[in-house]
Amino acid sequence: MKPLKYLVAVCSFAAITACAQQKTTLKNTTNTSISSTKMNVFISDLMKKMTVDEKIGQLNLLTGGEAITGSTGNSDIEKKVKAGQVGGFFSLSTPQKIRMVQELAVNNTRLKIPLIFGLDVIHGYKTIFPIPLALASTWDLGLIKHSAQIAAEEATADGINWTFSPMVDISRDPRWGRFAEGAGEDPFLGSAIAKAMVKGYQGDDLTKVNTMMACVKHFALYGAAEAGRDYNSTDMSKVKMYNEYLPPYKAAVDAGAGSIMTSFNDINGIPATANKWLVTDLLRNQWGFKGMVVTDYTGINELTAHGLGNLQEVSALALKAGVDMDMVGEGFITTLKKSLKEKKVSLTEIDRACRFVLEAKYKLGLFDDPYKYCNEERAKTKIFTKENLKAARDAATKSFVLLKNQNNLLPLKKTNTIALVGPLADSKVNMIGTWAVSADLAKAVSVRQGLEDAVGDKAKIIYSLGSNLIEDEEYQKRATVFGREIKRDNRPEDVIIKEAVDAAKKADVVVAALGESSEMSGESSSRTNIQIPAIQQRLLKALLATGKPVVLLVFDGRPLDLSWENENVPAILNVWFGGTETGNAIADVLFGDVNPSGKLSATFPQNVGQIPIYYSHKNTGRPLEEGKWFTKFKSNYLDVSNDPLYPFGYGLSYSTFDISAPKLDKTVIKTGGSITISTTVKNTGLRDGEEVVQLYIRDLVGSITRPVKELKGFQKVFLKAGQSKEVNFTLTENDLKFYNNNLDFVAEPGDFKVFVGNSSANVKEADFKLIK
Repeated sequence: MKPLKYLVAVCSFAAITACAQQKTTLKNTTNTSISSTKMNVFISDLMKKMTVDEKIGQLNLLTGGEAITGSTGNSDIEKKVKAGQVGGFFSLSTPQKIRMVQELAVNNTRLKIPLIFGLDVIHGYKTIFPIPLALASTWDLGLIKHSAQIAAEEATADGINWTFSPMVDISRDPRWGRFAEGAGEDPFLGSAIAKAMVKGYQGDDLTKVNTMMACVKHFALYGAAEAGRDYNSTDMSKVKMYNEYLPPYKAAVDAGAGSIMTSFNDINGIPATANKWLVTDLLRNQWGFKGMVVTDYTGINELTAHGLGNLQEVSALALKAGVDMDMVGEGFITTLKKSLKEKKVSLTEIDRACRFVLEAKYKLGLFDDPYKYCNEERAKTKIFTKENLKAARDAATKSFVLLKNQNNLLPLKKTNTIALVGPLADSKVNMIGTWAVSADLAKAVSVRQGLEDAVGDKAKIIYSLGSNLIEDEEYQKRATVFGREIKRDNRPEDVIIKEAVDAAKKADVVVAALGESSEMSGESSSRTNIQIPAIQQRLLKALLATGKPVVLLVFDGRPLDLSWENENVPAILNVWFGGTETGNAIADVLFGDVNPSGKLSATFPQNVGQIPIYYSHKNTGRPLEEGKWFTKFKSNYLDVSNDPLYPFGYGLSYSTFDISAPKLDKTVIKTGGSITISTTVKNTGLRDGEEVVQLYIRDLVGSITRPVKELKGFQKVFLKAGQSKEVNFTLTENDLKFYNNNLDFVAEPGDFKVFVGNSSANVKEADFKLIK
């Protein structure tokens, strides 16, 4: 997000201080659970009193000016609020500021309708958790849900009651920067995480002061942007859409998500924000969604660039498609009344949108108490607590994925001399990761700080920069925006590298903190080259040339091409961006206080030319024989094998685990029946640890082509050294269903395979049959 001066500064609202300070509330029917009947009566009565201008005003969502994601903000905010032309704000926080603006609406408008306040609380509010892609790599739904609960607790204590999260877009193209914000490539895992996040934010009662409304984004298919270029077009069949890309959105809706955000891309030639099939026919009519639909930042205005008409025309299209709230663009507020007079939109359509906005406020309890989230005492006690930091540190350790550990180089001893090298080794501000708009960057723990605190006076840490982040200074500027600067060293490259090499020669082991800066992934951060920057690779080669053992810490917000590193570096730990506690968490894992247990939620390619690459691909009519590298006239490459560098579900441990072949309680499922699959997992190593047991299936014959594997279950199991445990999964007929060519959700009788293992590539199998 781009920093912008406060439009909602105290001086801008000097007139507010003259307002009455007493609490002004509107009568509500309940303080606990929501009665839909009572809500409907209340909203209907309120809307009977509203003018057309007041109804349209509720559809206008403005930015408070603390941070924006586009190139424009809003002006004359105070005037618009008093005129009833604002339904809500985002990017405005602290109880004091929010109370001031809420008082402006409640005390100065005719019907005293409260505002809703949103923010991009993506992976934490003040206590920042690992980026979403990293959280997904924990494969720990309880942990993920708890991270959302903590985010809601903190954000609501600061006045926020609506988060633009979770992002549930499936992505299989790591060139796309927003890969970092999602759960990866798989619809089953993505659906489970979407549900966990919604439940974490919203709890079981949205009127509670420590819960907030979720906003599922980006609806839909945003992660399939062509060429991996942000905001770009998408194009896919409805069969692929329903089976592979839509499930996480549907799971979030089924979990009770209160709102949905439309995406920037087009779908079948119609941009999402103007797509009636998407927003009304699918979301509302097929899925039964009863919440509010909001655009993304200036999403309506951007329909003009898509080629759909001027602002009045595209605003009418968006309303008729089913959009309820216009983020920042002010197309609704400036054109809908004119369109109503010209009969280009109807009052019924305006009423529909207004009702959904008012219902969102009702569900949050804002009509009962507009200031319920403005308790300054809560803000003092609920934010950035020791308990929250401990949870964030634990989450970070569990998100790290051990990619390679030759000769058990890791864990390290705390008594060695360690050379800590790299442009990310001593950067607090880049540990947080992208999309952490409310973070206090100064409170993040760098790798250097984490390691030095961990070893104390037992070991020596020798730090050296080693290289700049990127050789091209202008590129580095683009990659370190929003306060994530890494100071450049303008001395000759060989001089900087020599310092690092000298440090390495004095050490027992080298830890190299390399990879992407936090803003090399995220919105508008697409890359065509997904390798570690060349200047850092040259540093790494120089460090390896010393003959000292090297541990590579990879910072990234996407799957990278690490082929050279995998071939040459003895130990590689993918640490993503771990949030506030990154440095401490890295120390925990490097020194063995925590045994790594992360598993990849996205496939890592051997090179960018393999993209898109994902485990659940389909066979061609000429599939390459398993185990072969190349066969003429088969589906393969001349220059590289079809295999990924690291497969989906992959991740090592400091221990070893054995997973037995699956045992089935029956080999035939009848319609309406189920089958139980059991396996025994044993910790065969010397350390206690966690393993993720993964269950996949394959539908061998279908009316349409089916994937070679589909994830259908997983369990994260803790085992002491030498301990064994039986793990059971149950598959029902419903788990075998898919959308056929007619988009009917069916399970077709026939033969299936079931696989269990610790990654999509390392499995053991059994067979079963579905019969009518």
